Amino acid sequence: MARPEILKSKFSSVTLALIAFAIVLNMATGQLVSLLKLPIFLDSIGTILVGILAGPIAGGLTGLLTNLLWGLISSPVAAAFAPVAMVIGVIAGLCARYGLFKTCWLAIISGLIITVFNAIVAVPIRLYMFGGITGSGADFITAYTLALGKDLFGSVVITVFTSNLLDKVATALLAWSIVKALPERTANRLSRVKSATT
Repeated sequence: MARPEILKSKFSSVTLALIAFAIVLNMATGQLVSLLKLPIFLDSIGTILVGILAGPIAGGLTGLLTNLLWGLISSPVAAAFAPVAMVIGVIAGLCARYGLFKTCWLAIISGLIITVFNAIVAVPIRLYMFGGITGSGADFITAYTLALGKDLFGSVVITVFTSNLLDKVATALLAWSIVKALPERTANRLSRVKSATT
């Protein structure tokens, strides 16, 4: 009998507002980084934040919706990476569930774990849908490793892992810092949402 209550709380007004804020944050930072052609992305701060505060389901949904909406609005490439964004949110939520966002060092470990799962999903998409080149600043790494004699697959693996290693660790730390800076009342309210959604 408790199941309807759990399902209802998964999409409470607090969770939906958090997801909406996170989508805007993801797209704003991601677009800025894209315009500057930086070798990182910073387009999943909101996704990881929701994963920490509301759990893996909400985190995954945030990532998925971010990239699908971004793809519809301005960047078809972003839509192609929607499964990657979803995995980031799910893994962030699972890391938080097991206490891996309690300290700065644990947040770094979470960033490393997210990087591994991100690479597993992103490499095939980048390689087979885009031939290794997506138009991001990270393409410089691909070009450089190709020039050094690596094959395309190896170059894409190196590109995805190295660019995401820095990006996901930095993003995890930023999300952790935001959570730590939240007022206690807000954090307690969001933790109740997380308890109902996990």
